[in-house]
Amino acid sequence: MKLEIPLAVPVRLLALIGGGEFSFGETREIDEYLVREMPADRRTVAFIPAASGSAEYATHLGAHFKQIDPSIETINVPIYRPRDTRRQKNLNYLLSAGMIYLGGGVTNNLLAAIHESAADIAMRNAAGNGTVIAAIGAAAACFGTNARDMRGLTASLPALGWLADTVVDTAFDPQNDTALRRLMSIPGTKLGLGIPASTALAIRGDGSTEIVGTGSVAVFRKG
Repeated sequence: MKLEIPLAVPVRLLALIGGGEFSFGETREIDEYLVREMPADRRTVAFIPAASGSAEYATHLGAHFKQIDPSIETINVPIYRPRDTRRQKNLNYLLSAGMIYLGGGVTNNLLAAIHESAADIAMRNAAGNGTVIAAIGAAAACFGTNARDMRGLTASLPALGWLADTVVDTAFDPQNDTALRRLMSIPGTKLGLGIPASTALAIRGDGSTEIVGTGSVAVFRKG
């Protein structure tokens, strides 16, 4: 049976990557897929470093994408804290990109910077205009209604809410689904997705999905 995901935001393609080191080739198949899906007339990747706080991340990722397609340019969009999300230059980078890539790190950092911000609105507008949206690890976990608090201060954090009634756990280990089950206990949650490393769940605008990479995605449903 094909998995369909209820979307709360219009997208052409949203790719949620469970994790993996691109420098070791662990996401190569996924990254080649993302490059193929970028609009032909927009070959720029806008990288958001908020989850890790590292500008060097974009430099290394950009070199990796250039190996796949030499025409691709990667721009580090310097969004680290809420005030950065209001800078028009940063919003313009997001709106004009062929792909917006949110790097991994800590869910708390990413959500503190962009939750309900002008940058989130710009990403939504870009997604509706054909920009590929890709997120890995902790960033990918932020696209459901709630995300795991990686600092352990609360049970969960309000997340970006691009997926309706859905929660996401990345770097998922089927032998230990405790974190995903905790997220599933949040009222209103109907669907839980567990995405392991080196695996992406690619979601189209009609909610249809495909799995890219080496693993399989765990799906939990309520009632």
